Amino acid sequence: MSPVRLPELVTAMFRVVVGLLFALHGAATLFGAFGGHRGSGAAAEIGAWPSWYAAVIQFVGGLLVLTGLGTRIAALICSGSMAYAYFVVHQPTGLLPQNNGGELSALFCWSFLLIAAIGAGRYSLDALLSRRRSVQLAPEPATV
Repeated sequence: MSPVRLPELVTAMFRVVVGLLFALHGAATLFGAFGGHRGSGAAAEIGAWPSWYAAVIQFVGGLLVLTGLGTRIAALICSGSMAYAYFVVHQPTGLLPQNNGGELSALFCWSFLLIAAIGAGRYSLDALLSRRRSVQLAPEPATV
């Protein structure tokens, strides 16, 4: 593997793993999978504020980031939802993340902000669609 491509591959793997973990977190709350909402084994009640809405953002946003489709905006929304979770749910009980249980929220927030800043990269649906559009828009060679 060329050392030039290694950063692209590593950032793509980072995006995929963060998106997958976030989508699984949302699936647990939405569908009661993987231990369910807060380990209860059950799904969050439909429309319950903020848990159900956060789970929708986590599931859909995680899948979009995972696949690299609409990555920048999806990652920005995911980052904002985790900032909300940190400051509204965790921070009132203690200043530092290790004291208030907000480590996961803080890590997801900053990870998604990084993904929003750097974009989806070469190995994503965004890049594939962009390449496809540029091929379709290329002018046909003139015949003489």
